[in-house]
Amino acid sequence: MKIIILGAGQVGGTLAENLANEENDITVVDTNASRLRELQDKIDIRTIQGKASFPGVLKQAGADEADMLVAVTNSDEVNMVACQIAYTLFHTPSKIARIRQAAYLKNESLFANAAMPVDVLISPEQVVTNYVKRLLERPGALQVLDFADGRVQLVAMKAYYGGPLVGHELRYIREHMPDVDTRVAAIFRRGNAIMPKGTTVIEVDDEVFFIAAREDIRAVMGELQRLDDDYKRIIIAGGGNIGLRLAQAVEDQYKVKIIEHDMERCQFLSETLTKAMVFCGNASDKELLISENIEETDIFCALTNDDEANVMSSMLAKRLGARKVMALINNPAYVDLVQGGEIDIAISPQLATIGSLLKHVRRGDIVNVHSLRRGAAEAIEAIAHGDEQSSKVVGKTIQEVELPQGTTIGAIVRDDQVLIAHDSTRIESGDHVILFLTNKRKIREVEQLFQVGLGFF
Repeated sequence: MKIIILGAGQVGGTLAENLANEENDITVVDTNASRLRELQDKIDIRTIQGKASFPGVLKQAGADEADMLVAVTNSDEVNMVACQIAYTLFHTPSKIARIRQAAYLKNESLFANAAMPVDVLISPEQVVTNYVKRLLERPGALQVLDFADGRVQLVAMKAYYGGPLVGHELRYIREHMPDVDTRVAAIFRRGNAIMPKGTTVIEVDDEVFFIAAREDIRAVMGELQRLDDDYKRIIIAGGGNIGLRLAQAVEDQYKVKIIEHDMERCQFLSETLTKAMVFCGNASDKELLISENIEETDIFCALTNDDEANVMSSMLAKRLGARKVMALINNPAYVDLVQGGEIDIAISPQLATIGSLLKHVRRGDIVNVHSLRRGAAEAIEAIAHGDEQSSKVVGKTIQEVELPQGTTIGAIVRDDQVLIAHDSTRIESGDHVILFLTNKRKIREVEQLFQVGLGFF
């Protein structure tokens, strides 16, 4: 597939790396020559230096032959104009744009072909807000991902001493929970992926990824560590787009306080929010945190645009008694450094966003893609089509499907029924199949499994 990526920032660069490794023809456009050279040194791509919305630059990038244009520059306006020019002048079939400003997103009719022709809108702030909201709903989880409209969830947890399953083989999970069906999709031990078997023993500090129906998630979490009480009191540091969206999403469920240093922004927040309390000040101000009873706070969420400020305020909040802390980290290189110490969860907005882009690029009928473990693994929701003659999966049991190495099927959703994957489970046309890949080099082979052969037609 020939893909043009406009913007070589963290999202554009990460997307280019993902797609270049999957035998795509990638061209990246940016005004920053040094950033383009840096990308070229790492991956085999073509680069063009220039303004992404200029017709001449898009022509030079090959927009007239491209299958897809992905506009992820830092400017909403440049992204929109680039899509308009790609549609009008070059008839580029598929156009994706990252749009951050809510003022644009509120008017969906703006993005029709007759107006601003954008086929897919990506809002990083909304993606990250949803990501954090799911973590708040599952205390103790490191990552929570929805599939099949939320009917199935994939959860990552660290196994702690005292968890009923810790120190035992996975095959005993059914004895522990006879009424709950679940599957461990993968285990990461000291950074290395382990494909789980019935005889695999869960060890302390293992990062365990399991999949289950939404209503069974809490029961499974209790097998790996002592269940945390539900969160009640939340402090959000940073009243920017993400902080505001999160406060709006959760203020009816929790007692929310939001700390913002800009007085004018505080005024806007107080007028916009209905229940959350707004404080003007610095989230790293020890006296402010103490005065707002930080020791009674269930979770402190540092969501400013400054990585260092997020790390420092989170560490201070934890030392002053906050039960859990999470920090937004824009530099992906920092995520592994800070998570697991005093900071319980580090969130990379780039990695949270990348799945929203990848699901529109994958071959076959792929409806969900999630990046896991900071990009080391991937979870995919694919729809099976065809019949036994035209499909490599339809009509076969999971045991009969020739899955690439490092790939497991975790669950199947058939209409409203959730079927946790077992060797004897048979795949039918229309099933939503949820797969876990620890080897991303095998993604093309997985896509081919769900592409219908000519016999179907």
